[in-house]
Amino acid sequence: MIPPPRALVFDWDNTLVDGWPAVLAGLNAAFAAFAMPPWDHARVLREVRRSLRETFPAIFGAEWERARDIFTAEVRAVHLSVLRPLDGSAAMLDAAARLPLAVVSNKQGPILRREAEHLGWAPRFRALLGAGDCAADKPDPAPMLAALNAIGAAPSPEVWYVGDTRLDMEAARRAGVSAVLLGDAAHDGGMPHGLCDARFADGHALAAYLCGLDKGG
Repeated sequence: MIPPPRALVFDWDNTLVDGWPAVLAGLNAAFAAFAMPPWDHARVLREVRRSLRETFPAIFGAEWERARDIFTAEVRAVHLSVLRPLDGSAAMLDAAARLPLAVVSNKQGPILRREAEHLGWAPRFRALLGAGDCAADKPDPAPMLAALNAIGAAPSPEVWYVGDTRLDMEAARRAGVSAVLLGDAAHDGGMPHGLCDARFADGHALAAYLCGLDKGG
C-alpha cells in the first residue's frame, strides 16, 4: 500500500460530482449548430477526458472556437440545475478535512469554481484548477504542480491524486504523486494492472480509510 496521504488532490466530474448532463447538453448544442449527430450520455461518459481546447479543434476544425462558445453558453445555462454530488463525496471530504485539499479538473476553470461555490464546497479547497488556468491541461503536470504549490506540498507518494480514469492516473504519475482510482473505471474500459497505485470502490470506502487513519488504524 502507498503511504498515507499528507495532501489530497481530486478530479471533479465523476469523482466528486455528476455534472455530465450539462456537458451532454453543451456538446449537443454545438453538434446541432454544425449539423453533426448528437451523442448520448454513455458516449459522453466514455469519451470526454481531455480539455476542450485539446479536443474541439479535432472535432470542429477551424471553427472550433465558435463551437466552444456555443458549448460554454449552454453549459452555463444549465449546469447548476443538474449538478449533483456523487454518493459518498461529502463523507469523503469530511474525512479528509484535516488535510490540505485541492481539485485539478479538465472542466473549464470558471465553471468548476462556480460549481464548487454552488455546492458550498469552495472553502474546503485551497486550489480549484480547471482547464485554461495553466499553460497546459491535464494530463500535463502543470496544473497538478500549480495545485501543489497552492497547498504547500511537493510532489511525493504522500500526495494522492484521486480520479476515475486512465487520464487521471497518467496525470498523477507525470506529476510525481500517487495515482488513486475511485471506482472500477468500467466507463473507461477498465484499469490495466499497475496503472493505479491504490483503488477504493467509492467515496464511502475512501472516507472509511481516512477515518481509520485518524483513529490510528
